[in-house]
Parts: sequence; C-alpha cells; structure tokens
Amino acid sequence: MIYQKATFLKSAALLNQLPEDAGIEVAFAGRSNAGKSSAINSITNIKRLAHASKTPGRTQLINLFSLDETRRIVDLPGYGYAQVPQEVKERWQKTLARYLTERECLKGLMLMMDIRRPLMPHDKEMLDWAVRCSLPVHILLTKADKLSRTKMLTTLRGVHDHFSSHAPLVSVQIFSIPLQLGIIEAREQLDKWFFGGDVVEE
Repeated sequence: MIYQKATFLKSAALLNQLPEDAGIEVAFAGRSNAGKSSAINSITNIKRLAHASKTPGRTQLINLFSLDETRRIVDLPGYGYAQVPQEVKERWQKTLARYLTERECLKGLMLMMDIRRPLMPHDKEMLDWAVRCSLPVHILLTKADKLSRTKMLTTLRGVHDHFSSHAPLVSVQIFSIPLQLGIIEAREQLDKWFFGGDVVEE
C-alpha cells in the first residue's frame, strides 16, 4: 500500500517554500482538536508520521509528506482553536486561502470535523473556499466512537443533507480510529484523487 510508504518531505512557513507546483497533492485540514494528525497516521498506518502539537493550534507550518516522486499528502495548520494573536490568525487564514486558490497541483481536500461539533463557523468557511475554487472535499466526521450508533448516523445524514446541493463536489463519511471505522473508505477516496480510482497494488 502506497500510503505506508509515506515519508516526511519538508515543512513550509510560506507558500514560496513549498515544492514545485507539480504532481498531485491532497491536503488535510480541520480544527486544531479535530484529530487531523491522528487521521493521517491511521490512514498511512505510520504511528508518528504526523505529530500533534501539545498545544493545539500552535503549529503554524504546512507539513508535506511524500508518497512517491509525484504524490504528496499535505498537513495544513489547524484552525479555530489556537490562543494566538489575532494578526497570526489572520496570516494563517490568508496563507490557507492562497494555498487553496493558487496551488494547481492540489486535487482534493480531506476536511476533519469532530462528529460531536460539525459545521463550526471555520469549517463552513473552509468549505466555502473549496467550493468557490471547485476543489473536491471529502469530510471525515472524526471521533465517531464518542457517540452512539444512532446519533452517529443522524449526524452523518445531517451533514450530508447540508451539502447535498454541492454533490458530488462535497462528500462525507464517519471516521473512528479506535473502532477502525472508515479508514479503508478514506483510503479509497485518496485513491480517486491520486490515481483516478485505479486499484493500487501493494
């Protein structure tokens, strides 16, 4: 599985520090406490590939992981939680907005939302950016093990219905690492973006 071959490539504070705008990138985004790093680690099956900061929201770098010479996973800075100066938050927002609108090799966005608190204002803002850019978004409703199955499915339907008018540009699934729920489905979505849906042999 190609995701198990992921290796750290580099960190970038500014867009001009990113690799050449070529190949294929898929970015992971979400609130600082939505389980973004854990999702990357579980999908790649590499325990400490993406490091969660001890203080959520403090990481201001774009972290890139290479799958091969042309394909990269991009871990974007978390948003909506950090206790940092307003000017720093505004700089993050501008950087993320430019990345979403200007990065031509960006083919998809994996957006983490805590299933207990989906569709927070910053989540909607991120989705609005993506939709305006015609960038496909796949939502992972993380920490699904924190809810009963009934509540889990009710929330899934609610989020799905909220963005039904944007289908198939926006899709959504349940995701839980302790339950090993949705990991294969998330990989299949990545396959579509990285390989056009072709089956990838190990």
